[in-house]
Amino acid sequence: MKVQRRGPLLVEGPVEVELEDGTTVSSDRFRVALCTCRRSRRFPWCDTSHRARSSGTDDGPATRE
Repeated sequence: MKVQRRGPLLVEGPVEVELEDGTTVSSDRFRVALCTCRRSRRFPWCDTSHRARSSGTDDGPATRE
């Protein structure tokens, strides 16, 4: 696993992710990028939407309440 300050969480695959509603999604790729900014249209997978951030004050992964 690799944590990037202003990017996705890179995880060695294959992976299975349990979402907040209890459903699971999986990927059999050798490496996957998990979204930490919650801007991805393919959440939980990163689609590089974090690159469009206008604010430079991000201190880490976003949380959803």
